[in-house]
Order: sequence, then structure tokens, then C-alpha cells
Amino acid sequence: MLYISLRQYEYVCAIGRFGSLSAAAQQLNVSQPALSTALTRVESHLGHPLFSRKRGAALALTPQGRRFIEDAENLLTNAARLEKADQVSATRAQLRLGCFVDLAPFLLAKALRPLRVTLPDLTVSYKVDGFEELITDLIDGRIDLALTYGLSMDAEFQQQTLFPSRPNAIMAPDHPLVRAPSVSLSELAAHPLILSNEGLSSQHVLGLFRQIGLRPSVAHRAATLEIQRSLAAHHEGVAISYATPPSDVSYDGMPLVSHRILDDIAAEPVVLARHGTGPTEPHIAQAEQILMEFLA
Repeated sequence: MLYISLRQYEYVCAIGRFGSLSAAAQQLNVSQPALSTALTRVESHLGHPLFSRKRGAALALTPQGRRFIEDAENLLTNAARLEKADQVSATRAQLRLGCFVDLAPFLLAKALRPLRVTLPDLTVSYKVDGFEELITDLIDGRIDLALTYGLSMDAEFQQQTLFPSRPNAIMAPDHPLVRAPSVSLSELAAHPLILSNEGLSSQHVLGLFRQIGLRPSVAHRAATLEIQRSLAAHHEGVAISYATPPSDVSYDGMPLVSHRILDDIAAEPVVLARHGTGPTEPHIAQAEQILMEFLA
């Protein structure tokens, strides 16, 4: 039995498309109360809101609302095809995966393989980007899940910890700090640092020093981890990175030494994150379970 009519699907999609009840009513040439009633009935049946309502602000889609409208648009398209006696093509479920740029060489391939083997009917696409860009993409619905660090995500996100991570100090073999098996933030503060130019990443590292009252000097902000490593190998400072390749040689063939940073405040989990804490699509829930099994 269909509990939501095609007309109600159409009304809700129009509200999402035009951003307000009044604009949708004008486009559809129906009354605003009719749209409001349809939206209330649909949300009541589903058991969760499709739009967030804040006084003085435009209607904004929730993550569940965005997925509902995507599916509803497909339903309306297929219904139109049926009316024209066209053949409705089968649609494959899609998963859009995001991965933080420094983690991608370590985790992305490991994530894609089990997804494609275990869920062969799932179309998987991916995007590698910076932290803030991934957060924005999760909020705006351009990606469904993200492999990233658990930095500054609020209660609107669901995070599942894959594994704990500690940063490493990367330096040339003759650096004064090499003699110790590990280093502390206070020891590193006396040396010029080489950080990532990814905004939130460098802010996080500098924030660790500020928590213990230290303000180290930054010699370089590098675009990639391998540039950080190369600069460190050439005595330009000490590179700090949570992602550290197992190789003890930089891209340009220079030897390197990597020491774990001991301070507990530096520990940061690698997480599987999605926006929204409500119900999600079955194929996304399956993907979450598979990624937790293979990556945790």
C-alpha cells in the first residue's frame, strides 16, 4: 500500500527545489496551506523532519530530507516514464565516499576494495579533499561518508572511531632530537616546524603547543606530506604529521627518521563520519558496517 501519494512527493520536491513554501506554491499554482499540509503528513509518516525550521531563516534540508528528495525525484521521473509507456531502467544504489587527503594513500584503496567485493551492485565514487571541504560536502550532501580525523565535528555528525592516531616528528638522521626514541611537544617547540598548509590541520597542531603554553616557530607550510618530508630531510626543520609512510627515505632519496610524539593531548582518532544522526539509507548503513569491519 502506498502511504505517500505522488502528489505529495511532488509537493515536497518542489519545496526542496525552491527553498520555501511560498515559492513552491507559486511555481505549482497551488495554495501554501496545501503544501504545508502535504509536508506535515509526509514527515509524520516518515517519523523524522525533512527540513530544519528556524525562525527568520529559509527552510533547510536535513540529511534525511536531501536523500528523500533525491529518491522522490527519481520516483517521479520513473512515474512519468510509465505514463508514456517507456521502459523504466533499473537504478543502482550509489555511495559517495570522501577521504582526507593525507589519509587517502593509506586508507582509500583499502576502503574501496571490500565495498566493491561485498556490495557488487553498489556504485562507489570517491573524493579526496581537505578537512573543511569534506565537512562542507557532508553537510551539503555531496558525499555520504568520510574517512577523516575527528576534528571539531559537532553533535550533528555521527562518528565511529576506526583507530587512534598519534602524530610523528620527522627529521634528518643527524637532527639533535634523533638520539631519543620519542619526543615531546616541549622538546619540539625549540626547533622550527614544517606543517601542512591544510588550514585546520596546521591550526590543530599549533593548538596542541598553545595548550601547554608554547608558541613554536613555523619554518614552512607545505602543500603535501612528501614536501614536508623532503624539507625535513634537507634540514629545513622538523615535520609534524599524523600520517607517516613506512619508508625512511624521502621522494628525492634523502634519509629520514620518524619519532612518535608522546603527549596524550596529541592523540586524535581516525573516524568514519556522516552528517546526521537519524536513520540512513540501507546501502549506506551496509557500507558503514563493512568499512568498520575492514578498517577498524
